[in-house]
Parts: sequence; C-alpha cells; structure tokens
Amino acid sequence: RGGVTAKMIQKANRVFLIWSKNNEGVCAMSTLSAKEYKCFEDIKRIRPDGSEYWAARELAPVLDYAKWENFYKVIKRAMIACENSGRSTSECFPEVRKTSPMPNGGVKDILDYELSRYACYLIVQNGDPRKEVIALGQTYFAIQTYRQEVADRFNQLDEDSRRLVVRGDIKQWNQLLAETARNAGVITAEEFAIFQNAGYMGLYGGMTVDDIHRRKGLAIGQKILDYMGSTELIANLFRISQTEEKLRKDQVSTSDAATAVHYAVGNEVREAIRKIDGTMPEDLPTPEKSIAQLEREQMERLKQKAINGQLMLDE
Repeated sequence: RGGVTAKMIQKANRVFLIWSKNNEGVCAMSTLSAKEYKCFEDIKRIRPDGSEYWAARELAPVLDYAKWENFYKVIKRAMIACENSGRSTSECFPEVRKTSPMPNGGVKDILDYELSRYACYLIVQNGDPRKEVIALGQTYFAIQTYRQEVADRFNQLDEDSRRLVVRGDIKQWNQLLAETARNAGVITAEEFAIFQNAGYMGLYGGMTVDDIHRRKGLAIGQKILDYMGSTELIANLFRISQTEEKLRKDQVSTSDAATAVHYAVGNEVREAIRKIDGTMPEDLPTPEKSIAQLEREQMERLKQKAINGQLMLDE
C-alpha cells in the first residue's frame, strides 16, 4: 500500500510509449507525405469569416468513392455518430444546394454538404477500411482536429508549451518544404543547404545558419530551432509555410529560383516585423532549455502522473 507496484510501472511505461508515439511536438502529421497531405489541403475551402470546410462532392473522389450514392451512405453513418457524440449535425453537416450541368445542356439541383473538420473525421472513420486513402484521411483529419483544439488553447499555454507546439508544426512544415523544394529542382545536398541558408538570411538580415548558431552561443550539434522562444519559432514557421506555398503556386522549377524565393519570403517576414515595430528574430532571447529537454521533462511528468494514478491511458 502506497508503494510502486509492477502494475503501476507497466501503466507508466504504456503511457510513456503512447506519448512517445503520438508526440513529436504534436507532429504526427509527419507520417503523411507532402503529396498525401495536399490531397486533402487542396480541396479545403475558407469562408469569408475564416472558417473552413470541405465540400462533400469534392471529398468523395479524393476518398476513392466514384458513386455519390455510396458516399452518401457513409455521410449518413457519420451523421449518426455525430448525434451520438452530442454535437449538432446541422452545424457539422450543413446542407447546400448546387446546380449540375446535364448532358442535354440543362442543369439540375443536387445536394451537397459543407463539411466541418469534425464531420470529415467522422466520415473517414465510417468509410471503407479497405481503401488506402481512408487510412490517410483518418490520420489527416484526426491530427487536424487535434491541432485545432491545441490552437484554441494556445493563448492559455505557458511559454514552454507554446514552444513545443510551434516546434512540432515546424517539423511538419519543414518536411513539406523539403519535398516541395525537391520538386522545384533543389536536388543535391549542397543545393538544399544553400536553399535553407537563404531563408534564414532573408529573415535574419543576412545572417547565415552558422552566424545564428554562434550568436545564440550554441555548441556543436545543437539545433538553432531547438533554442528559439515561441515568438521566434512563429516567425520561422511563417517563413517556412509561405515559402512552401509560393514554390507550389509559382511552379518554380530550378534550384536558383527556389533559393531566391526562400530568401525573398524570409525578407518579407522580416519587413512585416519591422512595420509593426517588433523585435527582430536575432535580437530575441535564447531560452535556457532546449526543446529536447522540455520533451524529456514532459515525459517524466506523464510517467509520474501515471504512477500516481492521476493519468488515464487515453488522456
């Protein structure tokens, strides 16, 4: 009584493994390739008020449903699941009417749905598990739903938690940027190093990666992104995500052009900081603790909570 039993240790280790598997700064999206990720992102729509949705008629073919009748059955099952979860189907699955061209030149009214992220999550959970894209959709919408929950609570997080969240997003976006850069012609290791350096030089007023490393007083092997506060990380996240988008939209096809884009985007972010009289990234303080240290401390807290019986395995 009061001691640490074998069962407690087993529970703690299970929690540790679950956390380790799902947590890389909430970066489980890295299990998707850029192409797989964009197949869902490309059909996402944004309303004037900033809310997002997916049109059911566009989502159906992405999920490999050729016939609307079959996909409609999945939607109905997802609606039942939505009701059982206590959420409003009218909010998650709002109906809309659209017109569709007829072979004879006329048009007909058809039913569509403006699906919320949660609605999409329920749809892929109720889809045909034999379809590979359904599994991809489950990963995408599950993590996106979780990310939104994290974003909604972001302002209530302490600085260390904010750093973990944003660093996780950067890991995801850096993977996407690397794939997009490769498609744009950045092939060799040397070309990629020059490409990456250009982004930092644009954002940091001409400072290279080595310059930033020295300014932060880091030892060999320590990564500069792991020694940034949340404000500096957010500036870099914007640089990375906007570069990835511009490379795709502009259909950049050479290494030199991609490098120029990365520098220009970094410089634009720097100018935006200047316009609001913000602190330049190189002048922001360097945290004492690295991201790796924060992750280790969080793991230990979770293990201790499990040992003390304060943490459920699905928490």
